[in-house]
Amino acid sequence: MHVVVVESPAKAKTINKYLGSDYYVLASYGHVRDLPAKDGSVRPDEDFAMSWEVDGKSQKRINEIAKAVKGADALILATDPDREGEAISWHVLQALREKKAIKDQRIERVVFNAITKQAVTDAMRNPRAIDVPLVDAYLARRALDYLVGFTLSPVLWRKLPGARSAGRVQSVALRLVCDREAEIERFVSQEYWTVLAKMLTAGGEPFDARLTGLDGKKLDKLAIKTGDEASAIKAFLDGADYVVTSVEAKPQKRNPQPPFTTSTLQQEASRKLGFSSSRTMQIAQRLYEGIDLGGDTVGLITYMRTDAVQMSQEGIQSVRREIESAFGKRYLPEKQRHYATKAKNAQEAHEAIRPTDASRHPKDLKRVLDDDQAKLYELIWKRAVASQMESAEIERTTVDIAASSADRKAELRATGQVIKFDGFLTLYQEGRDDEEDENGSRLPPIDKGEKPKKTAIETRQHFTEPPPRYTEATLIKKMEELGIGRPSTYASTMAVLRDRGYVVLDKRRLVPEDKGRLVTAFLESFFERWVEYDFTASLEEKLDKISNGDLAWQEVLRDFWRDFSAHVDETKELRVSDVLEALNEILGDHIFTKPADGGDPRACPSCADGRLSLKLGKFGAFIGCSNYPECRYTRQLAQPNGDGEAEADGPKVLGIDPESGLQVTVRSGRFGPYLQLGEAESGGEKPKRASLPKGWSAATVGLEDALKLLSLPREVGADPETGKPITAGIGRYGPFVQLDGTYANLESVEEVFSVGLNRAVTLIAEKREKRGKGRAAATELKALGEHPSAGGAVSIRDGRYGPYVNHGKVNATLPKDTDPQSVTMDEAVQLLEAKAGAPKKASGAKSKAKTSTTAKKSTTSSSTRTKKATGKSAGGKSATRSTKTSN
Repeated sequence: MHVVVVESPAKAKTINKYLGSDYYVLASYGHVRDLPAKDGSVRPDEDFAMSWEVDGKSQKRINEIAKAVKGADALILATDPDREGEAISWHVLQALREKKAIKDQRIERVVFNAITKQAVTDAMRNPRAIDVPLVDAYLARRALDYLVGFTLSPVLWRKLPGARSAGRVQSVALRLVCDREAEIERFVSQEYWTVLAKMLTAGGEPFDARLTGLDGKKLDKLAIKTGDEASAIKAFLDGADYVVTSVEAKPQKRNPQPPFTTSTLQQEASRKLGFSSSRTMQIAQRLYEGIDLGGDTVGLITYMRTDAVQMSQEGIQSVRREIESAFGKRYLPEKQRHYATKAKNAQEAHEAIRPTDASRHPKDLKRVLDDDQAKLYELIWKRAVASQMESAEIERTTVDIAASSADRKAELRATGQVIKFDGFLTLYQEGRDDEEDENGSRLPPIDKGEKPKKTAIETRQHFTEPPPRYTEATLIKKMEELGIGRPSTYASTMAVLRDRGYVVLDKRRLVPEDKGRLVTAFLESFFERWVEYDFTASLEEKLDKISNGDLAWQEVLRDFWRDFSAHVDETKELRVSDVLEALNEILGDHIFTKPADGGDPRACPSCADGRLSLKLGKFGAFIGCSNYPECRYTRQLAQPNGDGEAEADGPKVLGIDPESGLQVTVRSGRFGPYLQLGEAESGGEKPKRASLPKGWSAATVGLEDALKLLSLPREVGADPETGKPITAGIGRYGPFVQLDGTYANLESVEEVFSVGLNRAVTLIAEKREKRGKGRAAATELKALGEHPSAGGAVSIRDGRYGPYVNHGKVNATLPKDTDPQSVTMDEAVQLLEAKAGAPKKASGAKSKAKTSTTAKKSTTSSSTRTKKATGKSAGGKSATRSTKTSN
């Protein structure tokens, strides 16, 4: 019997069908060991020894594998063909050896790049040993990431409250996003104009020509700066004579792109399908592990974590056969195409991502794939097939035209292209972030010396635009260019940045949150070297050398740790005031809005001589006055608007509520942006407010969405059993439906406005059933912040008998029919004070008897402890211990 270990049960199921009865395939369910999330898991003083831990679920898997291995002839480790796969095999083997399950069994390591019968059986015939250098590279990366995270993160917690974590790759990726945002904020837009001539050929066919030169000088993009200049040029061109001075047609060839790597697949799936990087990898994993095709489970694509662009001979031949069959010999190049990777430090070179069998057409698989799987498979299939197709043949034509009058001369140019042979373009065209038109416009026949007729002259105003924010696709592309991270890390890096609240996605663009900008500014100020792009890339090069066996992994760690740990020690003396002043300097343009009158942006608007500065609270950073507590002016950090500029301190008007006629505004509060309907009136009712839910931006929220939020809570309908109303709203932990104090979460904010009665009843019933199996900790519905006088967090919680206010050990029930999300700090404090000042309840004789019994037990217990202590003190030893304990 041969025991085969793979990562996932889906992969195990597929491979099990390919191997005979002599093989028993088991899944490890990924990594079976990990470093415990506590200090001491990596010990630099012991030459970076590591303590590995097997959790309960993994222990069960190891026990199953160990039981199978004890009676087996061989253990075959068949995990993925990359560094992580090698590490999983190594961990499984080490865990089995610790359990003494390995005796004289043969140990083999096999790898296959595709889960097909041929690939798997070929791999079984060609086993090897575990690749020690590859495991060493894994150990080095794991130790580095652990040491950076567990050393740097506590520094952030102490010096920058509210910051969640820092990481070797994560922090550099965040810096890229923040640097781009700062570049956008510094950008100063410039006005420029273009001049376009609408013309007709001698045959009467229309075309356009752009002004490129004037009075013997070439014009660059920004040459015409004002409308007056453009108007003067227009007047000249309106009366000018035109003649074609040259017509040049150049044949060109456009070659196909190579098949996908991990990063190019994530980029293209983002551009064309709108998938996040993590979603792309989840779908690709399923396609790789196998899909049931009428009783036969087959892997549809090759391994999807790779930076190689070359296909195997088997893959190329399969693709070329398909090209000839489907498109004809004209579309098949005489020779195979071979590609070389351009990625910096490409290391995980197995094979590009391709269909395992090119004859499986996307259209034929739609019946067995879900929509997203079908879309991604089609993308991979088309890119791989197109990569071996003939080049497209294009003719690019350039026409130069001279314009002249009595005293002025100008040059205009018309360009166009014609596709003479579409080649690979008949199947696939790469997406572009700028959505550029690949084909351009087609020019009518024009001859040199011809005098075209001018029909109109158009002048157009433009403004230069800042560089665009990164999308996940363009950020991954930039990281790959810089040599930061590896194919297997891109998706997880993107996810960490979002999960930590460092960035948000706005129209698929990555926008840094203030928390993220603070972390980046802190690291740039006090850990500059470790977030430098070149330093991170050079460290990746060293890690790749470990993979090649050219460097010892402990040597790389020693070099890194020596300088890094010394620098961390230096920051222990760093005062928070020094940190804040450095952040004030770096982020000044972002957090301090310059007044319209050109005054000091850091002058306090509330008092005469106060200076604004960053302040740190339990819930993160905010802006406060230096004269605190005499001046209590505070505001949230600046919120970027759609143009990358900071909003003014005042409210932003969104429009008028058609029902009430009141103005709807978005404002910045101590705890984030919120919406308000109308204005507060002296002695009157407070205006309705609503916090913006997570993922919504103050810069982009519109009147329609604002009115929806202000209308919450929304009544969904009456409970069929009790007749009580079921409402939907948004709380601290997201959207929910609520019935009589029972809250059940919804999947999205949008569902708050659309959830129906049936689904709401089902969710609430499931929540109550779950609650009946064991009382969980009370859910926090809304955080109100620090108690204004006593300190400590004040929050609204979901209790067994309904929502209540909590402050320390004091709980005050909310009045009936009060919306938890509408409660203010002032109202909460009043309820808490009333609760704290209320007399203690006594439940009759039963309560008194219980109190008396408790007191009696307490007295007896105290007396017994005193006697025991006195008796033991005679020996001196126990008395001393007792004294030390009490001190």
